[in-house]
Amino acid sequence: MAICELEFPAGLKANEFDNPELLANALADHVAERLTAAIANNPHGIATLVVSGGKSPVAFFQALAQKPIEWSKVVISLADERWVPTEHADSNAGLLKRFLFQGPAEKAGFFSLYRPTQTLEEAAAATDEALKELPKIDVLILGMGDDGHTASLFPDSPNLPEALDLNGERRCLPMLAPSTPHQRLTMTRSLLASAATPILSVSGQAKLETLRTALAGDDLAEMPIRAFLNPSLEIYWCP
Repeated sequence: MAICELEFPAGLKANEFDNPELLANALADHVAERLTAAIANNPHGIATLVVSGGKSPVAFFQALAQKPIEWSKVVISLADERWVPTEHADSNAGLLKRFLFQGPAEKAGFFSLYRPTQTLEEAAAATDEALKELPKIDVLILGMGDDGHTASLFPDSPNLPEALDLNGERRCLPMLAPSTPHQRLTMTRSLLASAATPILSVSGQAKLETLRTALAGDDLAEMPIRAFLNPSLEIYWCP
């Protein structure tokens, strides 16, 4: 492991790995440690993990699933979700079912963002209300798209200003991805920013260039990932 050669704001922690397997294993070790500590320190003896979907985190999910955590005391949710049933091939919940809720991690609880309502707006409102019951987020794993989006906080999405409001009251909002067909549900910045341990995991040279661009500016609407680039964030990156 080496320090990533980027200019970071003071205190921002960045870890670089030689390949995705090393990153996945190191990230799984770190997350397991943080969840175990959260369980020990929480008066109710529980820990909450919020992850991001997509293909990139699969190796991390598989590594984490085998860690000797008290999984029955862990609640897992998603930073965002496509508005499709779990059985749908594009469901992030379905992805977790296949790769994370396996072996020891089968005992973990799951908080779904998806709601089978008539409209996306109704689903977001129902999920927003339900998220009042989600315990505080102990560990958050974010990803990042080449356009600088994270979770489903997409540039130019109609609800983006509200979703990026750090003082906003909404926990979940409907979002539209400009280049993909499925409508989305996303946790808002105000909820995501409450995580005790926020982590950004990115792989590939293109993502490194995106990160460089994000660090060079401050327009959150242009690149929503900028909302999370602060000293509390830990970055895990590999080529």
